[in-house]
Amino acid sequence: MAESPAGVTSLAERAQQILHAVCQTVGLDHGGAELLRLRSNAVYKLKDPIIVRIATAPTATERLPAVLAVTRWLDEHGFPTVRPADHVADQPVMCNGVAVTFWNYVPGNDVPATTGELGHLLRELHALPAPPVALCRLDDPLASVRANLQQHPESLTSGERDWLNHRITDLTEQWGHLPFVGPPALVHGDAWIDNLFRHRDGHVVLGDWDSVALGPREWDLIHSYHGQTRFGLNQHDVNTFATAYGHDLRTWPGYETLQHIRDLYAIGIHIRNAHGDPFSRQELQRRMRSLINGTADRWYMKPT
Repeated sequence: MAESPAGVTSLAERAQQILHAVCQTVGLDHGGAELLRLRSNAVYKLKDPIIVRIATAPTATERLPAVLAVTRWLDEHGFPTVRPADHVADQPVMCNGVAVTFWNYVPGNDVPATTGELGHLLRELHALPAPPVALCRLDDPLASVRANLQQHPESLTSGERDWLNHRITDLTEQWGHLPFVGPPALVHGDAWIDNLFRHRDGHVVLGDWDSVALGPREWDLIHSYHGQTRFGLNQHDVNTFATAYGHDLRTWPGYETLQHIRDLYAIGIHIRNAHGDPFSRQELQRRMRSLINGTADRWYMKPT
């Protein structure tokens, strides 16, 4: 995110300031905006049925045009996805050096989405042809962790940095030898159950396409298995997911290695945000301790 103005120190405060400025720029009312998430994006719901996503990643400006194009293409092909709010022109909108996008709000339903529904949608997604969009290839999933470590070395101790650098190098090499099945496909990139929303009318919609790419299908699948290891999904959730998708990744010879890579990937955002977000500072310590000690501790997506 952009440099902090004088007197503004936290990630949340910077996001709030950008929200006010960008809404004034595009003519939307930011009064009463609700902060839904503060992680890889600051996500706000306006009083109008619009979601504002303020990117925190330094690479967002290059990636977001493809994200917007892919979601429009998916919507045109009948895939249940979130859709850009196209009455806001020329997205992404740049504000104080930060890329901001606007999305149509999905009116919610109290019935949670299921891992079975996620498995069905991913099977459908992976069967689609590559869209006519210049997408990046998922060749190095730990690139963002490596970049965050270089840009924010103060987030970790010198010993932690040394350990992490060696671990990134080792797992990057192992990634290059994984026996992926089939050619690269259109992958969501962050296919986690929390990114699946149930519409008021009952159908489910897949959101948060910031990591969309052409890459191995296995990367989309590992999120649910990793969710059992770290984020509270249970055996039934994972079995249901595998049945719905039509393939159980646990039978694949690269499964354990991909779990370790996903483990490491999951600390990158907290390295980047630790300086301005108390939760990220705490969660980074929890996750690094667990990784270094080799323990299967529970991790968290938000303060408990």
